[in-house]
Amino acid sequence: MKPSLQLKLTQHLALTPQLQQSIRLLQLSTLELEQELEKYLLENPLLERDEEYAPFEAPSRDSGVDESAAQGQSEERVESTLTDDDSWLGDEGSYAGSSGSFDDDEDGDYHDIQAATVSLREHLLTQLGLMTLPGRDSVLVRCLIEALDEDGYLTQSLDELAETMPLELEIELEELQIALNHLQHLDPTGIGARSPVECLVLQLEALPLDATRTLALEIVRDYLELLAHHDFPRLKKQTGCDDDALRAAHLLICSLNPRPGAQYASSDTRYVTPDVVVRKVRGQWSVNVNSDAFPRIRINSLYAQILSRHRGSGLAGQLQEARWLIRNVQQRFDTILRVAQAIVERQRQFLDHGEVAMRPLVLREIADTLGLHESTISRVTTQKYMATPRGIFELKYFFGSHVSTEAGGACSATAIRALIRQMISTEEPTKPLSDNQISEVLGQQGIVVARRTIAKYRDALSIPPVNLRKSL
Repeated sequence: MKPSLQLKLTQHLALTPQLQQSIRLLQLSTLELEQELEKYLLENPLLERDEEYAPFEAPSRDSGVDESAAQGQSEERVESTLTDDDSWLGDEGSYAGSSGSFDDDEDGDYHDIQAATVSLREHLLTQLGLMTLPGRDSVLVRCLIEALDEDGYLTQSLDELAETMPLELEIELEELQIALNHLQHLDPTGIGARSPVECLVLQLEALPLDATRTLALEIVRDYLELLAHHDFPRLKKQTGCDDDALRAAHLLICSLNPRPGAQYASSDTRYVTPDVVVRKVRGQWSVNVNSDAFPRIRINSLYAQILSRHRGSGLAGQLQEARWLIRNVQQRFDTILRVAQAIVERQRQFLDHGEVAMRPLVLREIADTLGLHESTISRVTTQKYMATPRGIFELKYFFGSHVSTEAGGACSATAIRALIRQMISTEEPTKPLSDNQISEVLGQQGIVVARRTIAKYRDALSIPPVNLRKSL
């Protein structure tokens, strides 16, 4: 073949750096956004924290403000920042939607409160310091304390622990047993146990002696597996007790703590700052961006003045980046607000009546309503949170599959799970509802749900099956 030249026209989508940044900021959580902005603040001298935050009103779907006009006004604000040296974003008050701003006092419920905690090791060593033990015994008890796991169990045998001791100390197994006895007399009761059975036995032995305690000890030592499977007929046959005695022993065992050290374990608690807050104002549900979640950044006024006089400065590129960043942050919260308003508009019944009134909702419905892509709605609803009078929920919580009803309508999976939880919470303990019975009850209400679906929803709610919910 002879070489030849050909002209070919093709189309392809190119993402500008500004659009890439906008997409990246949109999918970040509030915490990740703060970390990202901190990086920009360190790299770009034109950006700074805004300590004097003036009110800034965001465009809202309910306010009747044309979005293109609002965007034009926003761009005018950018220019005015660079020429008149006004602050880019306003004051600490709020990033408000159509329903106004938040007072700091009203937002007080959402602030994080952390309490100081004492570890299990510290708690036990404090008690050990108050005991008058010989020095050798005290050291051995301390060694056993160090060997406990987070639940307060001694996971190694005394033989294994003796092997880890220095040979020159000549530790006897009997000495470790005495030290273990001292440890097991400390608070919380049941500490230092080597198995769940021993843990429960230690707690029962610390109670006053009576017939119920005696029966409970027998069940824990010999028939705990039967009790775990709620096999009450075999328990009565093995122990020779009647219903009342077994019921009392069962209640006593259930009151014990199989993990006595867990209350002192350090928990990795995650605190969530809601992006938007919903409240009822004059009978109408209103949505506002949470001022605590909105970042306070602006363009440095000193550099803005310099650049206004020296157009050819080397900081022109960083100025453009700063303007892009501020616009994209503003656009991020505009989009979150619009999506949150659309969700609230469709889930008003949930806000009024709870989970049983949740309606089916898919991302496509919100995307079509707002004229956005479905992937954009997915980014907006991931790791973004809404504070409501019923609690704080991730925006994704309001979306879910649906089940058809006999009337031709649809019921959301969230509402069905709420109905299942409601029915089981009011069932008769001696005759709990089976999955088939729950399916039949829902069918009588016009909601057709298969037994397997009921079992799946019940498992998702961490509700045990019917045989494990049955009691005397």
